[in-house]
Amino acid sequence: MLFLLISCFSFIFFFKSFSFKPTKSEGKMLLLGPWFWEGFSSFLASWFNKGRFAVSMFQVPLKMPLTKVNLCSKVQDIVEEEGEGPSLLDLPELALECILERLSPAELYSMAGVCNSLRDRCRSDHLWEKHLKHKWGRVICEAACKEWQCHIASRKRPSFLDQRNQKGFFGSLMSMWPFSWYKPQCESRNKPTTCLPVDSIMALYLSLESGKFWFPAQVYNRENGHVGFMLSCYDAQLSYDSKTDTFQARYSTFARRTIEESIHWDRLRAPPVETPAHVLHTSDCLNDLKPGDHIEIQWRRSKEFPYGWWYAVVGHQELCDGNENRCRCRYSDTVVLEFSQYTPGSRWRQTIVNRKDHREVGNEADGFYGGIRKLYKEEEISKWKQLWPKQIFD
Repeated sequence: MLFLLISCFSFIFFFKSFSFKPTKSEGKMLLLGPWFWEGFSSFLASWFNKGRFAVSMFQVPLKMPLTKVNLCSKVQDIVEEEGEGPSLLDLPELALECILERLSPAELYSMAGVCNSLRDRCRSDHLWEKHLKHKWGRVICEAACKEWQCHIASRKRPSFLDQRNQKGFFGSLMSMWPFSWYKPQCESRNKPTTCLPVDSIMALYLSLESGKFWFPAQVYNRENGHVGFMLSCYDAQLSYDSKTDTFQARYSTFARRTIEESIHWDRLRAPPVETPAHVLHTSDCLNDLKPGDHIEIQWRRSKEFPYGWWYAVVGHQELCDGNENRCRCRYSDTVVLEFSQYTPGSRWRQTIVNRKDHREVGNEADGFYGGIRKLYKEEEISKWKQLWPKQIFD
């Protein structure tokens, strides 16, 4: 009701603000004459008196109750006597910074809602960078950061409503007072409810925690430890579930998309190289390989599938007895790779690659072997050993 009342008076004020000139049309002159406004005002007054609106809504009490006046006076007196209490912002810069650095992400987020000054401090990148590295550093890589940049770039693009160009009398009318306050409902829904910068580290952290941002990473033993993927690591798009502290993964495969849920942190890693899953990795370690070295090699089922990284160990040549004093395998033009999770004699047990001119090798029956990367860090090697299956496969 109040909305309608304000709209009526705004409408009156709007049209009275125009300067009308007499025309030959006597009807228009009569319509805009003083009697019209007097009659219209009388109509509104009679409408209100009939009880269409609750007049008491617009009546302001002349006097405040005595109890409320006394209470307000007492509060004001106390404030004047004691003065304003100490504030967190009164602390020295170094002390305040030390406090903020010791807050958890949830506490830092809550502190940002106290006031404008703390909001800007608590959203600083250097505070959230520590939390991002601590929790997400093992799975977030350069590719994920690039994907995040593309994500925020798409959110910054102006919408169709922002680009609209209203024309004609209605368009000019909507831009004038008192209609300038009105916004289409769909436009107000599209606007974010927070002024958090989308390109801040805090925004990235919260998007990861909420599961809204799907980021690229790699998953060990995909599809819940399926036998066909033991001791392998495949690229996937991941989303976090904070309630269960697990992840959901999407694997891109030929002609279908596989989804796996309830993936724990210990099965994830950031991609160690920037080579995409469908691209052959350039092997730069072939001349250094010798028996006993731990490696990862690309393998895919067919040309349409993406590569996965498979764990293997460099073995000895067929004619070598394995004696270190007599072994010449490291000088051979070929390198033997052993997949010891398979039984001796299995077609998956061994493969041989050319040290001098290694390219993708294989066929549709046994799959295709791609690039090789040597494992130098003990952390990577021990991780593969932890994933070792309980039984050998055929």
